[in-house]
Parts: sequence; structure tokens; C-alpha cells
Amino acid sequence: MTTNKKTNQKFIPVALTIAGSDSGGGAGIQTDLRTFAFHCVHGTSAITCITAQNTLDVIRVDAMPSEAVIAQIRAVVEDIGVQAAKTGMLLNQEIISTVAQEVRTLQINNLVVDPVMVSRTGAQLIDDDAVKTLRDELIPQAAIITPNRYEAQILSGLEIVSLEDMQIAAEIIHKNLGTKAVLVKGGGMSGELRGVDVWFDGERLEVLRTKQVETKNTHGTGCTLSAAITANLALGKDLWNAVQEAKEYVTTALTYSLDIGKGSGPVGHFFPLLEKR
Repeated sequence: MTTNKKTNQKFIPVALTIAGSDSGGGAGIQTDLRTFAFHCVHGTSAITCITAQNTLDVIRVDAMPSEAVIAQIRAVVEDIGVQAAKTGMLLNQEIISTVAQEVRTLQINNLVVDPVMVSRTGAQLIDDDAVKTLRDELIPQAAIITPNRYEAQILSGLEIVSLEDMQIAAEIIHKNLGTKAVLVKGGGMSGELRGVDVWFDGERLEVLRTKQVETKNTHGTGCTLSAAITANLALGKDLWNAVQEAKEYVTTALTYSLDIGKGSGPVGHFFPLLEKR
């Protein structure tokens, strides 16, 4: 945040999330906006789908019309402007193609693509045509993509069972898909690799490790990580530092995860407030 000395007004960085709504507040748009706010970045949104879900299950999903997605993106960009943006659940081929076209037309920079294709448990969330459109039209415009283990397998064509596999997959994805950087997440890995991420930007191949947090309340960690990266980019940080700080934020938020509902609760996005309770 900077101050204009002539007007004494503060410049507030703006981030845009293009994703689905989670009625349970644990992931999606709701998580992204909380993460933006924590980083003192003004959050804006374009909702792609509405879900009825809680800590136990996704009960219903309704897609927004493409025209509505376009209108939301343009309303934000053409008036407020954005310093960084992220995509989350785009749901189907039509919406993915629409978003890719708007990113290109409006020249949205600092794009973080969380390729929500497969859940952490391995269940595919979008069909093969949608995956192809995501891979061919949207990912090449990204500054960074953040696939989990199973998404990285689809994007690289490599079965991932080891740290070496994660590293090779990151290199393959970077080479073939045109994104500036790749962060292969280890949340779906087991044992010592759980939570270990691999970064590759064409030059640096790095393994990012943080302490493992033992909690069942991990809902929305992927959304939170990509949103934190986006917020840090909006604040003017470079990709590498944005990723490092985002990973530290997620780890701390996991430490203060919320034990709500009967299933997997969300992370504690506003952990300084939780510390005061």
C-alpha cells in the first residue's frame, strides 16, 4: 500500500478471483476474499458457479451463464482495475474458454491459475474437453499454475509417486504449457511428502518444505494458497517471494484451522484474531 503525497490518499492494490461460491464458506470465492483481506488487498470477484456444500459434501452445483461471467469480469476490470487475478473452479468448457478470452482481451496480468480439475482424493471434477480447453487456452496465459498431485499427473502425463516425479512433472508442464512458473503441490502425497511443493520457472528447481500440521480441517487449502500468491503479486512482490510467503501463510492458517461442522473444516484465515480469543 502506497500513499499519494499530493492527495494524501492511499493506493489500495486490487485482486480479482474468478471462481465458484462455496455456501459453507470453506473454499472458493469466500476463502479467496478472506485471504485478500488478510493481506490488505481489496478483493473483487466473478462467480462462475454456485455450490450448495458444507464440511461433508457438495450437494449441488449450478453454473453461471457465460454472459454473466463476462459481465462480472468487465465490470471490475474496466472501472476498478486489478493488479493480479486468480482462477479457481471454472466448471465447464464454455466458462473456461470465456474466461481465457476475457483474460486475453482485457490484458489481465499476474494471473494465477489454480487448475481445479481433480480433487485431492483423485476424483475428476471437470470433463476431458474442459481439461483440454484449460490446458490449451488458459494455462499459457498464467504467471503461475498450482496443480495438486493428480492435476499435475494429467498435465504432465506422468504418474507421480515420489519427489523426483514431482520435479520431472513440474519441468514437463513448464516446457509444454507455456506458463512462467509451476508449483506442483504435495498436499495429495503421503508420508514425508505431504505438504512438500515443487517450484520450477525454467531455471530454478526448488523444493519448498514447511512443518506438517496435523489436522483434519484442511478444506480450502488449495484456494487459500493460490489466493495468497495472488494477493502478494498484487502487492508488487515477485513470483518466487509471493509463493514463499503464501506457503508460510497457509501453514500458519492450518495451525489455527476451524473445527466446525461434522467433516473437514476450513483453515483459520484470520489467525491473529483467533490468537486473541
